[in-house]
Amino acid sequence: MPRRSATMLAATLLLIALLCVSVLMKVPYTEMSPGPTYNTLGEQGGKPVITVTGHDSYPTSGHLNMTTVQVTGAKYEPSLVNAVIGWLRDDVMVVPHDNVYPKGQSDADAKKLNAEEFASSEDSARTAALKQLGIPVGNDLIVKSVTAGAPAEGKLHAGDQIVAVDGTAVATAEQVVGVVTKHKPGESVVFTVVPRSQGGSAGTRTDVTVPTTRARDLDPKAPAERADLAVVGIGTGVRHTYPFQIDIGLQDVGGPSAGLMFSLGIIDKLTPGGDLTGGKFVAGTGTIDDDGKVGAIGGISMKIIAARDAGAEYFLTPSSNCAEAAKNIPSGLTLIRTDTLDGALKSLEQIRSGQTAALPSCVK
Repeated sequence: MPRRSATMLAATLLLIALLCVSVLMKVPYTEMSPGPTYNTLGEQGGKPVITVTGHDSYPTSGHLNMTTVQVTGAKYEPSLVNAVIGWLRDDVMVVPHDNVYPKGQSDADAKKLNAEEFASSEDSARTAALKQLGIPVGNDLIVKSVTAGAPAEGKLHAGDQIVAVDGTAVATAEQVVGVVTKHKPGESVVFTVVPRSQGGSAGTRTDVTVPTTRARDLDPKAPAERADLAVVGIGTGVRHTYPFQIDIGLQDVGGPSAGLMFSLGIIDKLTPGGDLTGGKFVAGTGTIDDDGKVGAIGGISMKIIAARDAGAEYFLTPSSNCAEAAKNIPSGLTLIRTDTLDGALKSLEQIRSGQTAALPSCVK
């Protein structure tokens, strides 16, 4: 065989081998793509996304769409070829697997975490919306967690409302600690609680006696100044209470990023003649805290594509995500820089009145 032909054959065989390797070789990456959007003013599965019970609610129009991202499963490993194809596409993000699924996290773990974050987001959305409207929001002090093997295990449970300790009314974690640490380790403390099964502050109160132990017995790394203080082994938190019921009915959606859009949907439903969008198609994303501060989210580039594909004209964008979002804005979509719930409402007012040139922009 002539040398040139042999060289070409060897090169061809090497290329075929490399192609086979690239097709078969798996790489530790995860793919993200635009997911469905949901109009918080509309219906899903034949039922309203937001339902208000026990308070007047009002007709709405237009769209206030929350956006989502589709993510491949924890066990999925793309081939090198598929990963390269994803990198070259505008509508797919290829990111390191551990960025999405921390080491050891399964699909079930991820779904559980997303569900918890979604529930917390719903709660903050209700709270921020009602505060914005000047409607009082109550707070229950609750048992948030119980340390395994602690004296409180089996006596107090996550979700129990704490009303008093040793007969002293308490409303903060600091007050609980103050009463408990007056005891010597080994002494007992009486917690007056409304068990989680009783459904909050309207339930029946009961007294639960819990022995104490030294902090170092539960946590060998407890600071020296706390090591010998009395503890029972609980963590406390706050559960919001509302003067009426607001249900958010979306299934198979997780994560905290819909908070802003839920708050806006709730406000629109509770405002007479509100019609926040003026009939326009507005989408957006962003976490929200109890005070209406909007926070950053992941997958922003995929969410703006999802919004535009659904027909959105405007997209409420967390300020922290603006730089990334502005790199590749879909045609016909205006990105609105958003820091707070109040700021989002002002932007919607500008959209309604046609003053769009004054909208806070993500594009510098």
